[in-house]
Amino acid sequence: MAVGVFDLFSIGIGPSSSHTVGPMRAAAVFADELKQSGALDRMDSLRVDLYGSLAATGRGHGTMTAVLLGLEGYHPELILPDEVEERLASIAETGTLQLAGAGSGEGRPLPYAVEDMILHPLTVLPRHTNGMKFSVSDAEGAVLYEATFFSVGGGFIVRDGEEDAAQKELDESKKELPLPFRTAAELLGRCQSKGLGISDIMLINERASRSEEEIRDGLLHIWSVMENCVATSLKREGVLPGGLKVRRRAPDWHERLLKENPGHDADYHDPKYWQEWVNLIALAVNEENASGGRVVTAPTNGAAGIIPAVLYYALHFAPGMDKASQQDRDDVVVKFLLAAGAVGVLYKEQASISGAEVGCQGEVGSASSMAAAGLAEVLGGSPPQVENAAEIAMEHNLGLTCDPIGGLVQIPCIERNAIAAAKAINAAKMALWGDGTHRVSLDEVIVTMRETGKDMSSKYKETAMGGLAVNVVEC
Repeated sequence: MAVGVFDLFSIGIGPSSSHTVGPMRAAAVFADELKQSGALDRMDSLRVDLYGSLAATGRGHGTMTAVLLGLEGYHPELILPDEVEERLASIAETGTLQLAGAGSGEGRPLPYAVEDMILHPLTVLPRHTNGMKFSVSDAEGAVLYEATFFSVGGGFIVRDGEEDAAQKELDESKKELPLPFRTAAELLGRCQSKGLGISDIMLINERASRSEEEIRDGLLHIWSVMENCVATSLKREGVLPGGLKVRRRAPDWHERLLKENPGHDADYHDPKYWQEWVNLIALAVNEENASGGRVVTAPTNGAAGIIPAVLYYALHFAPGMDKASQQDRDDVVVKFLLAAGAVGVLYKEQASISGAEVGCQGEVGSASSMAAAGLAEVLGGSPPQVENAAEIAMEHNLGLTCDPIGGLVQIPCIERNAIAAAKAINAAKMALWGDGTHRVSLDEVIVTMRETGKDMSSKYKETAMGGLAVNVVEC
């Protein structure tokens, strides 16, 4: 299917869309197919091979435990954090996996644990660095069923050997859209010919598969999950899991902000504290993500705090929002996410949103660009101004490496979301002070990001072989 707004904003668990959500989704697909194939009752053993970045940084990203949950049949958009903890504790205690069970009791009990997975950190499969292979065999060792998947960023997965078919299906499904676009130039052309904004074009395309009411309700639900993610994070204290002993800052920062901003209420914040609030929201979301909590992939988990932080800015610091009705505020949310989603489509189709493929410019850079577009749209920007905002934000994230310490989505990831959110806001403001004309187009920047990612040394692309990952002592 054509990439839509609900593909780019999906609900899942932390800490990584490509290393947690994608592998869980792939394992769940394999488990479902295994059950349907009839091989579940005849199998005797299970083998899981993880390649490249999944093997190199998987322990810090929760890849192996996510695969276990997926093999039990759990899907990332449905499983709750409490279920995650309960199932992982049971598997650790009993050493037994309920293959394709997912709480139904109809799965196959199988002795299997994280330690049984086979890791190939130095082997990269041809399609993508995030490769994984699942297979089951009978008592004689004959393979009954197998499948190879790639986690290509943002929770998206592709099956080996079906890339051409998937691209063909994507191209065919786009023909069914009323106003398809692949490039920013095409998108701006649609806006000009129809006299519509970028969010309007995206809404028309989304209506090809959902009613307008379903789209609106779905996007407001996405925002509610983002808000709940922040609220949950602000109640947590102590240090983040994983061994780096990174202290949670969001609760203390929130307490300090409430003291320094005494006039604060649900709808009004003192404008002089706008950046502190933006920083707080970004940190809160990504601390929750680092904890394995429930987040919205936007468009990845590693960059999940940027769009909520900038949307929070739009709802609390944009002119007139302190007097806006709930209807008006909901309209802002929907319009923001549709415009951001339209820009996300451009990155997904022309380049990549995978840190393991193009570095963090594909994650934080794409999210910053999407957020800048969303903000410019709700602040009344014209389509060229919105496109300019997205271009400025990405232009100043080009070359951003992905080198998390200890393979954990903590340093530099959490602070990087706050910095990128501020960049997005500044990009939108700069674009709105212009008339939409600019020297460098968004398409040119997206192509540059893709080419920069190809040229970037692999040690700076989520392999734990360079940058901060090797130059900072973990403990």
